[in-house]
Amino acid sequence: MKASDLNTTEYNEYYSRYIDLISKETTLINGFKEDLDMVLNFFKSIPSDKLDYRYATGKWSIKEVFQHLIDTERIFQHRCFRFSRHDKTSISGFEQDDYIVPSQANSKNLEALIEEFKAVRQSFIVLLKSLNDDDLKFIGNANGSDMSARAAAFTILGHSIWHVDVIRTRYL
Repeated sequence: MKASDLNTTEYNEYYSRYIDLISKETTLINGFKEDLDMVLNFFKSIPSDKLDYRYATGKWSIKEVFQHLIDTERIFQHRCFRFSRHDKTSISGFEQDDYIVPSQANSKNLEALIEEFKAVRQSFIVLLKSLNDDDLKFIGNANGSDMSARAAAFTILGHSIWHVDVIRTRYL
């Protein structure tokens, strides 16, 4: 299944900011593996003295952005799982800023964040390997909008590209 298989009716227009960043030839499993390497290599390349840096008052630190990637992946994996199991129960949204302080990202070292990211990503990959095309196409409802299981997964790939670019352009 490629990103080009997605229809815009499978997700809220808001998520196009992420999905449009993905190559149309990207497949889910390979995309998740390649993205894993990209994210890990990127965060490992950041000097340790920059990890707590914020480019402006009130903005997240680089560690907090990394934690945000992890937390959002958990939420979208949950959406993908529920929709792929044909769950029609509406799933509420989440307020990303409310997750930052309790995450205690700034008290974690890079190795702990990497370990957490790898575990969450591997779990998502294992889930995706267990799903067939029909299950991935199933459309549920998240935060008041339709979303397919595969759109939830592809959103994560674009989400990491988005935030790595933000760090490159505003933090480094």
